[in-house]
Amino acid sequence: MDLAKHPWAREGVTVSQRVIDEIEAASREAYAGGLEIEGGHEGEEACGVIAGAAGDLVADTQERLPNLANKYHAMDPEGYPRTGRTYFLIDPLKFSKKVRAAEESGQPIKVLWHSHLDCGAYFSETDAQTILAGGEAPSYDLAFLVVSVRGDGKGGGAVVDDKKLFVWSPDDKKFVEAPLYVR
Repeated sequence: MDLAKHPWAREGVTVSQRVIDEIEAASREAYAGGLEIEGGHEGEEACGVIAGAAGDLVADTQERLPNLANKYHAMDPEGYPRTGRTYFLIDPLKFSKKVRAAEESGQPIKVLWHSHLDCGAYFSETDAQTILAGGEAPSYDLAFLVVSVRGDGKGGGAVVDDKKLFVWSPDDKKFVEAPLYVR
């Protein structure tokens, strides 16, 4: 990790309220969408990235990325047993290119975000396995935002009830909660 160059990967981040509002809206939308199932829809996790100017801890732009979990599950249910309701999958090649291009532009990606449906804002074992991709540490110097979305009990609507930021702790060799500031 290059914490001098990417301090948000250890210290947390400040995200603009506008970006938080966009992420919450995308998370509620994904909750209402997803796979067609008998009697309605099965929501899916939303995911995306948050970027900001190099050299500080502020992140003020976000981009939603496609969650490919349902697509991969439909093509190969044995190889990809989880649907988008409990898993997010981003194209790794496109993501790598996006991270490099953002870094070169002076607006590095600081946070990878995704939503959890009806289960809270925590960094799951699956999240850790996805981010570590078989390695001993994350491939990218990022913070990770998890947004909790739950049904509102009013016929398919959703509410965001929590959000937490996590970073990799090289000392503990695990993801730990970090400060998330919203302004």
